[in-house]
Amino acid sequence: MINRIPLLIGFVFGLFIDGLAQNEEKKVSVNPDFHFRSFWMNTHYPGQDYKEDYALGMSFNLGAVLNYDQKWKLHLGYRTFANITSSEIGGPDPRTGQPNRYETGLFDLLDTEDKFFGKLETFSLEYSTKKIGITAGRMGINSDWINAQDGRLSPTAVEGINAWFAPDSLWKFSVWGIGKLSIRGSSEWLAVGETVGIYPVGRAITGKPAQYFGNTESDWLGIWEVDRKLGKDAKIHFSNTLADNLFSTYWAGFEKNRKVESGIFTFGVQGGFQHGLGQGGNAVLDWKYKDPEDRNYAVSGRLGWKNPKWITHLNYTHVGGKGRWLNPREWGKDAWYTFVPRERNEGFEAVDAMVIYVEYRFGQTPISIYGHLGFHWLSDTKNAAANKYNFPSYSQFNGGLKYRPNKHRNLDFHFLIVSKEPWGRSELTPIQIYNKVEMLHFNGIVNWRWNR
Repeated sequence: MINRIPLLIGFVFGLFIDGLAQNEEKKVSVNPDFHFRSFWMNTHYPGQDYKEDYALGMSFNLGAVLNYDQKWKLHLGYRTFANITSSEIGGPDPRTGQPNRYETGLFDLLDTEDKFFGKLETFSLEYSTKKIGITAGRMGINSDWINAQDGRLSPTAVEGINAWFAPDSLWKFSVWGIGKLSIRGSSEWLAVGETVGIYPVGRAITGKPAQYFGNTESDWLGIWEVDRKLGKDAKIHFSNTLADNLFSTYWAGFEKNRKVESGIFTFGVQGGFQHGLGQGGNAVLDWKYKDPEDRNYAVSGRLGWKNPKWITHLNYTHVGGKGRWLNPREWGKDAWYTFVPRERNEGFEAVDAMVIYVEYRFGQTPISIYGHLGFHWLSDTKNAAANKYNFPSYSQFNGGLKYRPNKHRNLDFHFLIVSKEPWGRSELTPIQIYNKVEMLHFNGIVNWRWNR
C-alpha cells in the first residue's frame, strides 16, 4: 500500500484539478507561507582536550497554501539551506575518533561538506470538513514518537497518508501510513529503513560498534491515535506506532487541569509498552537495530502549576523491562515528560529521570526566561546490551530566553545554554565524555515567519 502512495497522490490531485475546472465560480485563494531561520551553534569542553565546533546556518522555506471551496487545500513548500560559516564540522575528534554530534545536524549529515542545498519539504493535498479529513503527500507530523523535533534548521517531515475522523467535539480518531521521511539534518527523502542510523549508532548488544546503518530493512510506518476530551479540563490519549520489521510501541496518557485561586494546577500521567518485531531490522546480530525478544515498559508523571506569569512543573520517568527501549532519533523526540532539549533517554534498558521546569514571563514585556534541571540515572555503561550509547548517568541544566517584539510579531529570538555533567564520581573514558558530558552547548536562533 505504501508503495502506491505517489499514485494515490496523483489520483487525488486529479480530482482536485477536475473540481476546479467544473466549479470555476467557487473561490480559490492563495495564502503565502514563508519561514526564515538563522541558527548559531557552538559546543565547548571547559578544561578538556576535545574538538570544539561552531556553525552558523540559515534556511528559508518558500511556501504557499492554495484553498478551494473551504474543503480543499494544496500545501507547497521548498526549503533552502546554507552553511554561512563553520569550523571543520565534518572531521572527527582526534582524541576519540568520533564525529561531531550537534553542529552537523544543522546541515546534511550524509554530506557534511555540502554548503548549500534545498529540498521540496511540503507537497500535499488535503480534503477536510468539520468531521473528517484526509491528507496525502509530503507533510509535517506531530505524533508521540514521530514528530517535527524542530531543534535545527528544519523540522522532520513525512511522505504518506493521514486520515482523521471526529464524530463530535469529544472524540478524534487518526491514522497514518508513512513510506518515506525527510529527517532534520538531511537533504533527501529516504525510505523508512534508510533513515535508521544516520545519527550516531552506538553499540550493538555484543558491545561491538553497531552496523545497522544501511542494513536496516523496514518498508513502512503505521500510526493510530485516539483522543477523548473529558469535560473542559481533562483528556485521554492512546497511540500505537508500528515500525515494519522493527518494533511496536503503545502509548497512553491522561492530563487534567484544575483551576485554583492562584492559577491552574496541572496533572499528567503516561505509560507505554514496546516489543520487537520481525528480525529487528536484520537477521545479522551486529546489523540488528532491535532485538525481537525485547519487552520494555515506561511510566511518566507530571505535577505542575501555572498562571499568566509563571509555569512550573516537576516530572518523573521510569523505564524498565528486558532489552533497550528504542526509537530512532531521526524520527522524533522522546514522548515522556522528562524530555529535555539536546539529549534523549532512548537506548537504555533502565532509566530513572527527574526534571524540574520553571518559566517566567515579564508581563507587558514580550520576554520569557526558562530553565530545565534534570537528573538522569541510566543503565551501567559496562552493560552494552542495556546501554546502547555508552552514556554515563548525568545531570543537565538548560537556561533559555525568548523574545518576540510587540511591533514585529512575525519575528522571534531564542537563546539557549546547555550544561551536562556526569552524575557520580566514576572515572570516565574520552568516548564517554565527548558529545555527552562535561560540556557547554550554546544556541542562538532567529525566526521570521509570514503567512496569512
